[in-house]
Amino acid sequence: MGGVMSKTRIAIAGAGLIGRSHISVAQASATVELVAIVDPSPGAQAVATAAGVRLYQDLGDMLLHERPGGVVLATPNALHVPQALQCVEAGVPCLVEKPIAPTVAEAETLVAAVKERGGRVLIGHHRAHSPIMAKAREVVQSGQLGRVVGVMGSATFFKPDHYFADGPWRREIGGGPILINMIHEVHNLRMLCGEVTAVQAIKSHAVRGFAVEDTVAITLQFAGGALGSFLLSDVAASARNWEHTSQENKAYPTYADEDCYVINGTQGSLSVPTMRIKTYPRGEDRSWWKPFEVGVVGLVREDPLVRQMEHFGAVVRGEAEPIVSARDGLENLRITEAITRAAETGALVRL
Repeated sequence: MGGVMSKTRIAIAGAGLIGRSHISVAQASATVELVAIVDPSPGAQAVATAAGVRLYQDLGDMLLHERPGGVVLATPNALHVPQALQCVEAGVPCLVEKPIAPTVAEAETLVAAVKERGGRVLIGHHRAHSPIMAKAREVVQSGQLGRVVGVMGSATFFKPDHYFADGPWRREIGGGPILINMIHEVHNLRMLCGEVTAVQAIKSHAVRGFAVEDTVAITLQFAGGALGSFLLSDVAASARNWEHTSQENKAYPTYADEDCYVINGTQGSLSVPTMRIKTYPRGEDRSWWKPFEVGVVGLVREDPLVRQMEHFGAVVRGEAEPIVSARDGLENLRITEAITRAAETGALVRL
């Protein structure tokens, strides 16, 4: 049997929507093996039976009996930190769904524990595993665009009424697009433009009239001096968002002509995810009267959830460091909270 690798044993806590996505990805993987599901809710047994694995009501109980190599925590946000701490204490690597925690203070507790115990924790900002993002980052870091001066971004889409009827908490403060959707965008913007140093924002709830925002205009300042403008709305009948443009989540229709980010540099610009690039020829005078060299950056599209699971397996085996660390998860949450604060106060919030 030489050369045949035994699969990395993982358990998944949480058999809800995202948990079931992880379950199907794990079952299709050539490198990881699903060994258990943890979920106390009534519907979980059917999920475990369909997956052909044992169901546990309690994470501690599962860790004791199964001793998996790693655990995916796809549980409600409030459980992320306590359960991740359980895994760190047990010396078991974990993949924690985003957000890392409901609050910055709780996230800081986990980051401190990871540092102290040498815990291996990967945060589930799955777009970080997107080949599109990897390629866009490569273009930026290669210097092809020159010095990055700004980014224009959008996450504009229309959430149907039943989305709020199914989860009434989404109508209340904290259930809006800033915390649910913008946290994904923040990580992408950090990957492309570096650390965020200050934010400003104006919010509106004029369309639905719920307590929570439905549209937000955001301004960002990055450490390298670049600035960003971002429009976020869940009442906009628009395809200028990651889901409709990246072609990565088959649940959404695709519009191959739309972009959700444009990165602007002194030498050129890159539109993501169409990957259209416009640059001035090197060594020539740059001017708005002169034509660009126009092209498309080639890439292979692949499901980031699949790549994330493979990466998690590598983290469990000690072959890789988490591409999205607990500190990254904390920073994404910190910036998202700063946007909320800026929108509420109208002030410039420095990070």
